Amino acid sequence: MTIADVKNSTEEKMHKSIETLKSNLSKVRTGRAHPGILDHVQVDYYGTSTHISQVANVTLLDARTIGVQPWEKKMVAAIEKAIRESDLGLNPATQGDIIRVPTPALTEERRKEMVKLVKSEAEDAKIAVRNIRRDANESLKKLVKDKAVSEDDERRAQDEVQKLTDKFVAEIDKLAAEKEKEVMKV
Repeated sequence: MTIADVKNSTEEKMHKSIETLKSNLSKVRTGRAHPGILDHVQVDYYGTSTHISQVANVTLLDARTIGVQPWEKKMVAAIEKAIRESDLGLNPATQGDIIRVPTPALTEERRKEMVKLVKSEAEDAKIAVRNIRRDANESLKKLVKDKAVSEDDERRAQDEVQKLTDKFVAEIDKLAAEKEKEVMKV
């Protein structure tokens, strides 16, 4: 293993942390409807727990309403039940073979809870990035110990890893601030 390998794997892992954060933030509800809200809702499909998007077409009907159209008519009741029992606080209504899922406007208290959730997700991502930095620094120290690189090279590489860490922490802060602004917008 070389210094370049350590830096590349570190950057790759940090990118994955950012992608995970983006995924987690997309699940945080804002005042607007978006089909991604239902991504993690599971429905019982012939005894198998399956994502709604794999048994139905999920679309936006308007700014505050999600439409779910099951591919099989007999799945309507199961999907409606799964949405109602999810932790999203949504109340679906069936109209023929389409399930309409209105997203209620968020109260000020609920918005503040969502902001806390956003901050928590961002902090988890920062912790992950810092753990990746720690692992990279340990790998660099091991290279010095094994006499594969000099201490000067190790110090330079640690500085570069720190710069990477700072860059990703700043990106996490930016993503969190954007999501907070989106959540607080009425």
